[in-house]
Amino acid sequence: MRRSLGATRRHILLQFLAESLLLSALGGAGGVLIGIAVTTGYAAAQSWEAVVPAWSTGGGMASTLLIGAVAGLYPAIRAARLSPTAALTTA
Repeated sequence: MRRSLGATRRHILLQFLAESLLLSALGGAGGVLIGIAVTTGYAAAQSWEAVVPAWSTGGGMASTLLIGAVAGLYPAIRAARLSPTAALTTA
């Protein structure tokens, strides 16, 4: 629909990629929080000190964003190439 209202192919591509990255970032943040909670809970049950390295948290988020960008690239390119009339008929 945005294409028929004058958005360029670049705008559509960037919108799809931004949505993909946002969703993967939210999922990654949730996964990191659950991982920290499980690690802390298990460490507390064993009477250990809970240690979660910063590199593992950062690496998890970075890999999540990379996977989200790769997974969103094909649909973004496809949506950007779709003609405005075809986009309106498929909705």
